[in-house]
This record gives sequence, C-alpha cells and structure tokens, in this order.
Amino acid sequence: MITIRPGKSADLPQVLNLIQELAIYEKAGDQVENTVARMEADGFGAQPVYGLFVADHAEQGIIGTAIYYYRYSTWKGKWLYLEDIVVTETQRGQGVGKQLFDQTIKQGLDNHCTGMMWQVLDWNAPAIGFYEKYYQPRMESEWLNCKLSAEQMQDALKVSTQTSTEDNT
Repeated sequence: MITIRPGKSADLPQVLNLIQELAIYEKAGDQVENTVARMEADGFGAQPVYGLFVADHAEQGIIGTAIYYYRYSTWKGKWLYLEDIVVTETQRGQGVGKQLFDQTIKQGLDNHCTGMMWQVLDWNAPAIGFYEKYYQPRMESEWLNCKLSAEQMQDALKVSTQTSTEDNT
C-alpha cells in the first residue's frame, strides 16, 4: 500500500503540508516561509539544490517525505545531508520512516558519498530513539550550529563594507 519513490513537483503541495506539520510539532509553526513555487524552482529547476523521496500511500497520497541535499566536507569529501524526514502523525510507528531513511542512505551510497549527516532536536526523544535503534549514529555535542538569515547576511556585508572603507581612510 506504500511506495517509496523520488518526489515529483506535483507532490510539493502535500510535501509542504508535511513540512508545516513538522514545524508545528517542533514548536515553530510560524517559522515556515517556504512556498510550493520556491520548492519547485529550487528542486525541479535548471539547477536543483535538493532531492526528495516520498512515501506514497495508495489511498491517502503522500504520507511522508525525506528531503536531502549534498554538501562537501574539506576533510571527508561528498556527504549527503538529510534535511528533514517527516511522516504524518497518523502513520508514525508503522515503518514508513525507516523505509524513507533506508532509501536516503541508498541514495548516498549510490552517489558515492563518504557519509551522511542530519540534525535532531535534543528534546525529540522519539526521533533520537528511532536513529539510535536502527543506525546507532555518532551524536556530536561539540559543534554549534550557526546561521544567518538573508537580512542578516545583507547587514553583515554593509557592516563589513563600512569597516573596510573606514580602514582605508
């Protein structure tokens, strides 16, 4: 009844619904800014920056997704980064997440990745248990996640440009 397959642009409305469901679960429902149009351009345009698999239920449609992209480690080479794995709440605990995770691992191996990585919130005990039970990953605590929004990036360049100008006078 469930098929794991590469996602198509027609799947994106249901995939975005899953992303919103995940954001609500992670207490960040108001932070989803992505749109179907942006996801279509970014994943199915001339230079796709991500890939995805979907769990397609014969009667219910898309009930899960795994979204990934490739990153490069200067120490290790090409890695697959699992951005999100989501299974709709009513279908959790039935092996759908494992099927999506396994397909993502296969994608990394088929594309000669030297490893795979992802993040999990430290309070998300069900997700931590899932990863530990099936794959026993090394969970690291010494790295801090850093990020800048587009607005912060623009502000940083303004400050950097002003500093450079002041240093040259």
